[in-house]
Amino acid sequence: MLETGRLARRAAVLPAASVTRGAVVIRPLGAQSRFSLRTRPATAEALGTVAGFTLALPINRMSTAGERTSLRLGPDEWLLIGPEAETDELAEAVSAEFGERVFSLVDVSHRNVGIEITGRNAAHVLNAGCPLDLAEAAFPVGMATRTVLGKAEIVLARTGVDAWRVECWRSFATYVHGFLGEGALDFVAVTG
Repeated sequence: MLETGRLARRAAVLPAASVTRGAVVIRPLGAQSRFSLRTRPATAEALGTVAGFTLALPINRMSTAGERTSLRLGPDEWLLIGPEAETDELAEAVSAEFGERVFSLVDVSHRNVGIEITGRNAAHVLNAGCPLDLAEAAFPVGMATRTVLGKAEIVLARTGVDAWRVECWRSFATYVHGFLGEGALDFVAVTG
């Protein structure tokens, strides 16, 4: 018989502590709930917010309210991030608020890993493997998009002037974390 209960999550294979290279800090984020939400843009706009997640956002923008973050990655796609302890409750709350409307909500908590990179050279470190223009004028605080870092697909979000969030699949987490650490080595001699 197929078991359908919640499976225990294993931590990603990443260093437990932050890595500091000069003025850049690379820190694995703790376990969180993550959902891939797909729905019609008109439905999202009509609802505005569900279960504390803001859906009424321009494409490639993010919104954070308390422990809930929503990233609009396409016309009909959002990544919702919340507290791990509330995974089941968040899924139920989102489903209840959508009611009879058409939507798809998939728990991808087991698939994704978050890494935070901060410091005045963080954008330069990311540009070691990310082809986007990460200058503040081109990629302002609150922007989020799919892109690549080296050979890995990531979701990149700017959470502050010198703060970034990288979301990647757990199978790429060690590579992405290592890539960021290597990219930051260029700034050790410059910043101390």
